[in-house]
Amino acid sequence: MHQPVMLAEALDGLQVRGAGRYVDGTAGGGGHAAAILQRLEAGGGLLALDRDAAAVARVRARLAGGGAAAQAVQGNFADMEIIVRRCGWERVDGVLLDLGMSSDQVDAPERGFSFTHDGPLDMRMDVTRGRTAADVVNTLDEAGLAGLFARLGGERQARRIARALVAERARAPLATTGRLAEVVARAVGGRRGRLHPATKVFQALRLAVNAELENLEQGLEAALRLLAPGGRLVVIAFHSLEDRVVKQTVGRHVPRWESLPAGGRRRLGRPPPVRWITRHPLRPSAAECAANPRARSARLRVAERTGEP
Repeated sequence: MHQPVMLAEALDGLQVRGAGRYVDGTAGGGGHAAAILQRLEAGGGLLALDRDAAAVARVRARLAGGGAAAQAVQGNFADMEIIVRRCGWERVDGVLLDLGMSSDQVDAPERGFSFTHDGPLDMRMDVTRGRTAADVVNTLDEAGLAGLFARLGGERQARRIARALVAERARAPLATTGRLAEVVARAVGGRRGRLHPATKVFQALRLAVNAELENLEQGLEAALRLLAPGGRLVVIAFHSLEDRVVKQTVGRHVPRWESLPAGGRRRLGRPPPVRWITRHPLRPSAAECAANPRARSARLRVAERTGEP
């Protein structure tokens, strides 16, 4: 069973009200959504979104008969505003985004997200559209691959890895996770430390294939527009790139004052105005990390839509 990360902290951040309306923009295994639904009463509503059709089917089954109105819809949280309007809602009381991959995706070899089990080099959240990871590693030139691994993976040996991949694909296209991981490991001289040598390369490819950072910024802006005054946004990120986008995007909506050279001051901040509930990101407890190692890198931030115009 999928273990939702930082469940208690997420629910506390959302401050779920019985008659409120909530969006889980990354339903995944349905753990967070099911916990939100348990707190809702008559008049409350839950909309669970996911790009992965298999995840939506699982969440629908998990939420069935949950009492309050709940629906699971396949869709990108970047399009959250459009989807919410289609449901007949104008405002919501809370939005939750649990970024990254679900355990179901990681543990399915055929999805190609992990090098733990050999499988096709896919990595798409929505398998019906877009380019695959194989398309990326077999078509980008050496400079493009190196830039991708450095920018989205923080890989220090990006050039060496890119050079090895280009040489390897000249013999035969790279088509499986196992072969990609093997080439990367060989290029950097094998494993050193806790992380597998291909970890950062796989992260970079996944982010690129799914345009995750671009979608995250769009989804955050949509969520803030949808929130009613007093509504909460809770975001769980798993690496610094995601967390930086959350901090910067939401931070642009936090009002601040700027002194003017001629005297006086002016108020800055993108509408709608919000305030941080968590001045610094919350981290999972040691007990949770021991029980669920995938929670180790989680960082949770909470912001609230203010009642200001």
